[in-house]
Amino acid sequence: MSKEILTVVELLSHEKGVSEGVIFEALESALATATKKRYVEDAEFRVAIDRETGDYETFRRWLVIDPDRELEEDEFPNPDAELTPEEAEEKDPALAIGDYFEIPVESVEFGRIAAQAARQVLTQKVREAERAQVLEKYLPRVGQLVSGSVKRTTREAVIVDLGNNAEAMLMRTSLIPREIFRVGDRMRALLTEIRPEVRGPQLMLSRTDPEMLIELFKVEVPEIAENIIEIRAAARNPGSRAKIAVYTNDGRIDPVGACVGMRGSRVQAVCSELDGERVDIVLWDQDPAQLAINAMQPAEVVSIVLDDDTRSMDIAVREENLAQAIGYKGENVRLAGQLTGWELNIMTDEEAAQRQEDEALSYIRGFMESLAVDENVAAVLAEEGFTSIEEVAYVPIDELRAIEGFDDELVEELRTRAKDALLAQEMAQGESGEEPAEDLLNLEGMDKELAYKLAANAIVTREDLAELATPDLLEIEAEIGEERASALIMTARAPWFEDAEQEAGALSPQEGEPAETSTGS
Repeated sequence: MSKEILTVVELLSHEKGVSEGVIFEALESALATATKKRYVEDAEFRVAIDRETGDYETFRRWLVIDPDRELEEDEFPNPDAELTPEEAEEKDPALAIGDYFEIPVESVEFGRIAAQAARQVLTQKVREAERAQVLEKYLPRVGQLVSGSVKRTTREAVIVDLGNNAEAMLMRTSLIPREIFRVGDRMRALLTEIRPEVRGPQLMLSRTDPEMLIELFKVEVPEIAENIIEIRAAARNPGSRAKIAVYTNDGRIDPVGACVGMRGSRVQAVCSELDGERVDIVLWDQDPAQLAINAMQPAEVVSIVLDDDTRSMDIAVREENLAQAIGYKGENVRLAGQLTGWELNIMTDEEAAQRQEDEALSYIRGFMESLAVDENVAAVLAEEGFTSIEEVAYVPIDELRAIEGFDDELVEELRTRAKDALLAQEMAQGESGEEPAEDLLNLEGMDKELAYKLAANAIVTREDLAELATPDLLEIEAEIGEERASALIMTARAPWFEDAEQEAGALSPQEGEPAETSTGS
């Protein structure tokens, strides 16, 4: 029987692709299970198989337990497999809690009955070993390309055989549109994740993920695999069109040309793998505006205006290039937006010019109304890039003085009017909806502009100001400086100290009156 065991182990190891050690452990567990049927069901046994000869021995074992341990809800004492420390000491004084006491028993024969009892345990152990092998092999490959053959197809997914007992699932939603695979077809896909499931780890694939595009270029372009060229961004409309942005620090290399290849051979190999998906390769640029211009290729950009607050760009192109810039069903501009991470608004150069003219007119009207200046002065401010009265009030004064035709007197007058207009706005639209109280307006060192700004932030009275700390006041109005902020707060707190002095005087003995004395009892 010993030779038979060694033969079984060798055959199963080759058939299942798992180590002989795992098979030996499964057989030992199976033989121990078969042995239990000869004895009490709750007894525990250990089988030890000699890896060289195939001979095996069987031992019945008892665990030395802590009698004071807390039992689980469905756990009960098992005298057939457990010993208390006192019982263990009678058998062997050297035993401690957690040790096993073992005695040899007759081994079951490795025959038909034992083999049947072992089958289920063996199958489970082998399956667990296979799952562990799959995890060990493919967990480091998440985000990389894997290849295999189609094993079967269902309505929801394509099952791919990766070899060595590993299967992967490619959902229909992760297939390129109109792509059809039949049983036996070879394919490459991106391993996106490994999902833990009861029946084993489930490897999930995708052929629509933008990362697959990057991985394919790594295969076709050695400079990318060697990190000489980087793919900084990628965007796809699977099966139709894609864009990648490439960059290199090596000035001797043209990153776009390297990715295109001789007569387009490299990019064509990628397109063929993606069912004819057209790939645009553009140069990466740190400047988002320049990157957007590159990403809009082949459309030529006439002008571009950025809005950092909304992360959007207004891009102007010529009328004849408008359809090309937008692309079929907006595909070109959408992919360019995904590549840059900005929202791109496409318009003709005439529309852009009209929009700029409308904006300029609105700025001019705003300056004329808020600053009470004529159209010429307002137009000069708009032409110089001023868009709000806040800029007129607080930009460095030298920027206004540098404007041709603006003398010092005009500059000072414009800044004064701008600050007055802002103050009027704050008075009319304060966040708290309140006006400053008289005691705050009349506070020494306070000015009207600051008082209304404080009221707009719910600091309405002198008492409200007294309760502030210097950093709180500077957060509302940083321009007054720490010294003035501290002085204003201390002035507002002055009544506190006066009240404290009066209270202290009321408690002290009056002049000419003897102080009270106390006598101990």
